[in-house]
Amino acid sequence: MEITNVTEYDAIAKQKLPKMVYDYYASGAEDQWTLQENRNAFSRILFRPRILIDVSKIDLTTTVLGFKISMPIMIAPTAMQKMAHPEGEYATARAASAAGTIMTLSSWATSSVEEVASTGPGIRFFQLYVRFLVYKDRNVVAQLVRRAERAGFKAIALTVDTPRLGRREADIKNRFTLPPFLTLKNFEGLDLGKMDESNDSGLASYVAGQIDRSLSWKDVQWLQTITSLPILVKGVLTAEDTRLAIQAGAAGIIVSNHGARQLDYVPATILALEEVVKAAQGRVPVFLDGGVRRGTDVFKALALGASGIFVSKLSQDFSDNPCHIGRPVVFSLAAEGEAGVRKVLQMLRDEFELTMALSGCRSLKEITRNHIVTEWDRPRAAIAPRL
Repeated sequence: MEITNVTEYDAIAKQKLPKMVYDYYASGAEDQWTLQENRNAFSRILFRPRILIDVSKIDLTTTVLGFKISMPIMIAPTAMQKMAHPEGEYATARAASAAGTIMTLSSWATSSVEEVASTGPGIRFFQLYVRFLVYKDRNVVAQLVRRAERAGFKAIALTVDTPRLGRREADIKNRFTLPPFLTLKNFEGLDLGKMDESNDSGLASYVAGQIDRSLSWKDVQWLQTITSLPILVKGVLTAEDTRLAIQAGAAGIIVSNHGARQLDYVPATILALEEVVKAAQGRVPVFLDGGVRRGTDVFKALALGASGIFVSKLSQDFSDNPCHIGRPVVFSLAAEGEAGVRKVLQMLRDEFELTMALSGCRSLKEITRNHIVTEWDRPRAAIAPRL
């Protein structure tokens, strides 16, 4: 079958992957309402395209934390990618580099920061869980961050929405654990690389053993004392936390609900985006992950003020469509390895460029709030005077 959009990789991955692995990548928390809403919210945002504009040349390039990339589409962290394909994070890193964009490596990767760096040049960020900041020994965090620095990683994406692991019922039913032939490579030698089986979820039991629930913004400030790398705070959904993140020294914010895998019934990230952007007041860039499966979605996010998007944490479509979308980077990786990830990035790029052309935008700076209409705009539009 010729793949024509990123959603079609889901069905292929479902056939190829063991049920436990597929469910781990695809499922959300509890009722999975937010998982569904992450996608549905995009469909309620409509375009206001401009016409008769010369779009013979379109520039998709942008700058993130001072690094020029080919497009505002980057790769979000996804854990344990070697469950999907033997080359795992290696393949994803090479695909991102070939596309001229940024890959974020999960701290729960099945490849280490050094191994990913060995794949060749590329702009890479390292994702760190806030729960490890007051782990039994803070030296663990310091070692991880310094290893990432030495390996050439350019920023830390600090995930802050996981003081406890969300209730992922598919993992509980499957008693999910990392396959025995794999380890969390960044923690090897620290007695943290193994995830044992349990009567619940091996992942939940593993996380419960590492958590310190007293974590606070002071720990974010502490992280800045051990690294010169810029810190993106990932997991912000409100204006209040946006202001606190900036006060704590964040270099940027990622609007994220953890792929709908933490607290169910939080807003879709695209609905939370504008509140965060307004609170940031241009002091730091704001990015988004969650729900993006089309180039049109990228455009909508930028129109609402995002500086770029991270793709991987996508929501499922629970309609009758058999090709419902899960996590396109990891599902394309499962289906076709590096070639699949390259194709996902190229398809999203092509769709985004087409959306820009059909909306009358020749560069990212020309994408404005006036190019879209949201559900909360419509009452105003309904009472506007007719011309």
